[in-house]
Amino acid sequence: MNRAQPLSRVRCVVFNAALGVLDYRVPAGMDVEPGSVVVAPLGPRQIMGVVWDEGRLPGADFPESKLRPLLAVMPVPPLAAPLRRLIEWCADYYMAPLSSVARMALSSGAALRGGGTLTEYRLTGAEPARLTPQRKAAIEKLEGQQGTIRELAAIASVSDAVLRGMAGAGLLEAVQVDSDRPFPHADPDFATPTLSDDQQAAADQFVDAVRAEAFAPFLLDGVTGSGKTEAYCEAIAECLRKGRQVLVLLPEIALTETFLARFEARFGAPPVTWHSSLKSSERRRAWRAVAGGTAQVVIGARSALFLPFAKLGLIVVDEAHEISFKQDDGVRYNARDVAVMRARFEGVPVILASATPALESLQMAENGTYTRVVMADRFGGATMPEVSILNLTEHPPERGRWLAPPLVEALKDRLAKGEQSLLFLNRRGYAPLTLCRHCGYRFKCANCSAWLVEHRLSRRLACHHCGHEQPTPDKCPECGQPDCLVACGPGVERIADEVAEILPQARVAIVTSDTLTSPAKAAEFVAMAQGGAIDVIVGTQLVTKGYHFPELTLVGVVDADMGLEGGDLRAAERTYQQVAQVAGRAGRASKPGEVLIQTRHPTAAVIAALASGDRDAFYAAETEARRSAGAPPFGRWAAIIVSSEDEAEARTAAREIGATAPRLPDLAVLGPAPAPLSLLRGRYRYRLLVNARRSSEVQRVIREWLEPLRFPQGVRVGVDIDPYSFV
Repeated sequence: MNRAQPLSRVRCVVFNAALGVLDYRVPAGMDVEPGSVVVAPLGPRQIMGVVWDEGRLPGADFPESKLRPLLAVMPVPPLAAPLRRLIEWCADYYMAPLSSVARMALSSGAALRGGGTLTEYRLTGAEPARLTPQRKAAIEKLEGQQGTIRELAAIASVSDAVLRGMAGAGLLEAVQVDSDRPFPHADPDFATPTLSDDQQAAADQFVDAVRAEAFAPFLLDGVTGSGKTEAYCEAIAECLRKGRQVLVLLPEIALTETFLARFEARFGAPPVTWHSSLKSSERRRAWRAVAGGTAQVVIGARSALFLPFAKLGLIVVDEAHEISFKQDDGVRYNARDVAVMRARFEGVPVILASATPALESLQMAENGTYTRVVMADRFGGATMPEVSILNLTEHPPERGRWLAPPLVEALKDRLAKGEQSLLFLNRRGYAPLTLCRHCGYRFKCANCSAWLVEHRLSRRLACHHCGHEQPTPDKCPECGQPDCLVACGPGVERIADEVAEILPQARVAIVTSDTLTSPAKAAEFVAMAQGGAIDVIVGTQLVTKGYHFPELTLVGVVDADMGLEGGDLRAAERTYQQVAQVAGRAGRASKPGEVLIQTRHPTAAVIAALASGDRDAFYAAETEARRSAGAPPFGRWAAIIVSSEDEAEARTAAREIGATAPRLPDLAVLGPAPAPLSLLRGRYRYRLLVNARRSSEVQRVIREWLEPLRFPQGVRVGVDIDPYSFV
């Protein structure tokens, strides 16, 4: 950035939400510019901050003589102007502190300190003279691993001292590695695929947009198995030829390994990954490669959206309908929508890919904001599966079981043919409720107003909201009776047990976030399924997307009605998406697929649409229902969540907010009312829901409404713009 004279004072976004922005003096000889990452004094401490553009942030103009000097500039490239504009937009739209959003762009503290070397360790293969149980367990878990002592200790579940002792005994050796060593180079022409007509037509549009180097939002609407990935990979290839970077967002890290294998087969090298399972040294290396422009393609979870790309050329959001792209704490942003805004600020194309797009995305395509690209047929001549409805009132399961007789017969038939089956139930664990048959005691979380879920495989009772766990007791804690605990309702573990009873010779795999806890475990599962080592997969929403198993020909939906319960305003759309996605796992190769959907409400609109395969009719009906209700995409929602460890304090604060609600013709306020999950992580919660017209400036209204109010220190008031969770 060329300037007539260097800056003598700057306004910084410091990483303390309570402080906002602070002004500092630039000492002589220090060169800073907007986006520079700096170290600044705050009292006796040193804090990190980002120099911001002049005139864009409010603040008092103190005399320069009273300003304290900056201490240092970190050895990293400044955050570019498009990323700074994105940070401002997110903070404004999602009503979050600017510093909280900016912090997401600097998510690797180690990366900010510059390059250099670090010491990692790996097994030497030496035979130990004396092998303690801890060392034996560590050797088994660290085979093929390399990392710092702390990272390896976490992998092996042992203390640092155990590993240092192993190093001293010659079982581990130190290795000096360059923290900024380059990633393998991807070749855009490594393995050019043969595309179908649909794929080629879509790819041509995407490639033309990459060449134009301008903002162009696409909705890639293709049925499951149509080859959407191959189509947008041609746009990735064009970006690589032009020396530009690519970001691909995935909704689950469990999908990462599957995508990595497909990417490496196409481009000859794996992409750079970014997700919560990375070691700190891996995050440091990836962040610096992104900022330096040497990371060609990044595959990541939603947080990758704020990485400081040096020359971004394309963004892809795969499975763009997924609700896991919405963050429900901290900065409550929707990565799908923020991806479109980042593409707009960067001036690059963005592709939202899905077989079941969100209604909001379809509406944006309908009004011409997005270009809709349709892929209506499966690749390679594969056909869509045949879908049948099993009315559980007509085909009730046997007493104490959950699978209807026709589904049981279909499972037996597939096993006899050597084909694979998948049973879908979006409920982890063995049973959602455990009670005492003697006194009726129900196991409840100590921190939340939620029942504890029994996990029989690990012999624990767990809260799926706060993470609280306790061992499953041998007797009732209320009445003391032994052997009196009863599991109520099914989870995937219970369904797996039922399959084992019905088909004792079948090899069953349970696939949930409890079992696929890392990309490596997900890769192991995929290898087993593709290698024919699994006959029946029992899984949650984790198996509804991204996986391709050629021998999987039967999908059974255990309880299609479950997602319609609980008052979720998007329940019908979400149920349709989940069931349609899991149905799409069947018959993806040459063998035809079959889908059996168990329900007690076969005439419900969403069930009827799944049975008929008439997606457009379902979306049309859902669109009209949303339009008449003033719901998104035809209206605006915002949630105000009030919480405190003191229930009376939370209730009083919520009532005060409700009593001061603005009375405007284009805005309605519902509540306050106790949240459906009224106690979460030890805090009592109340909610208000704001429903506004699309044209309403709802953020400005909420700011002016809440800013004058003052609450006790223990009260937290959060705002969720465009909420997806209503608990």
